[in-house]
Amino acid sequence: MLALRCFPPIIRGLESLKIPSSTRRSSVVLCGAKGPRPRYARVWKSNKRIGTISKSAKLVQSVKQLSNVKEEVYGALDSFIAWELEFPIITVKKAIKTLEDQKEWKRIIQVTKWMLSKGQGRTMGTYFILLNALAEDGRLEEAEELWTKIFSDNLESTPRMFFNKMIAIYYHRGLYDKMFEIFADMEELGIRPNVAIVSMVGRVFQELGMLDKYEKLNRKYPPPKWQYRYVRGKRIRVRANDLQKHEDYTDQGISNDEEAVHSSNERLEEGDSSTNDNGVEPEEVEEDSNDSLEEAETSTDETRV
Repeated sequence: MLALRCFPPIIRGLESLKIPSSTRRSSVVLCGAKGPRPRYARVWKSNKRIGTISKSAKLVQSVKQLSNVKEEVYGALDSFIAWELEFPIITVKKAIKTLEDQKEWKRIIQVTKWMLSKGQGRTMGTYFILLNALAEDGRLEEAEELWTKIFSDNLESTPRMFFNKMIAIYYHRGLYDKMFEIFADMEELGIRPNVAIVSMVGRVFQELGMLDKYEKLNRKYPPPKWQYRYVRGKRIRVRANDLQKHEDYTDQGISNDEEAVHSSNERLEEGDSSTNDNGVEPEEVEEDSNDSLEEAETSTDETRV
């Protein structure tokens, strides 16, 4: 006969598979609080971040390897910034500063004109760098065109450094008439010239025999009594006469100055030693005063007894 019997299911290790109630509650709390989830790198972000210094160095190297053809230089610069979301003005400025330190005037002119053509970096500092590069490269006509454009656009707000630069350019090239015109413009606008400009114009007056104008110039702009110099990051006030003498010293004068410095150092050392010797005397006086006080106290105690 067929017999059917119901046997209970056999489950081994049921107790080990049970989850305690405490873990259930904590997991539910974490899910409800939406805890920290793993972050993944975005597709449009690169892991390698390149700073402006390395970018500017790379730009300088790529520009130096090119020829002087305008289309080639502009094409290389355009390809350099092709994947940039914004114009890298800081990188380009650092590259121009590096080229200026290396005295690569043609490359400075090319990079600066390319940057200005993009409508970026139109500041007085950029125009001054371009003016200086044009003058150093011997492009006097282009420098004059840039100067007239800046002076006409900013008649009353042209910085004094532009006047200084143009006067220095004309002075070194012997174009004294144009230098006098710029100096007259400075006086009309009320811009006070510095010591370098006054000395240049005065030398030209002396060379041309205009002693009356030289005397008037010295009366109107007398030499300053004090000048400021930066020594180790500190601003120091120096007499103008002493500074001029220091600049005009010969090797003999320099040796005399070194001897004077050594003698002054010896005097300082002697003074330090004397101060140390004198510094012992107050201690001895204090000891003597303490001994006298102790003797006085013992004498008073004896009288009381």
